[in-house]
Amino acid sequence: MVDHVKNLLRIMLEGSYTNLKRIFLAADRVTDMELRRRILEGRVEPEPKVAEVSCIGCAGCSNACPTGAIEMRDLDEPVEIIEGLVKKQLPVLNSEKCVHCYYCHDFCPLYALFGEPGTIHPNDVGEVDFDAGRVLKKPVKISEDKLRFISQFLADKSVMKTDTLAEAARRIR
Repeated sequence: MVDHVKNLLRIMLEGSYTNLKRIFLAADRVTDMELRRRILEGRVEPEPKVAEVSCIGCAGCSNACPTGAIEMRDLDEPVEIIEGLVKKQLPVLNSEKCVHCYYCHDFCPLYALFGEPGTIHPNDVGEVDFDAGRVLKKPVKISEDKLRFISQFLADKSVMKTDTLAEAARRIR
């Protein structure tokens, strides 16, 4: 029992000493010189906020954004995702307006309806590796309530009309 108390005391003292070094001496805060140089020269590229290949261009993220931080930009050439669904625009996230509410991510139809990774995220999309066309073709049951809820964000400024989304969901079932 005495050994356990000694070990516990030693762990507490070592932890306190390590934390004091970190706080007062910045002991473990080392910035890479190359990264520092890139920052000072303005050569740091932000991580992508949109998975462009997987995004279906529905504008749901743009419509759901409470601060208007997401703007839909026209593609040079439209991309057919599946028969009858052509992507003409992609979202562009303005980080200065973004308040990190994650509505864009949560209301992305691929995430909200199909449970796949959302194609937009205020911090970093990361690796989104799936075929949206394949996802849209696979059978999935979507409740009318959920479909109606998501559709309200796709109705106004959207590339995709609400009835088109409802038709697509009915075809999938």
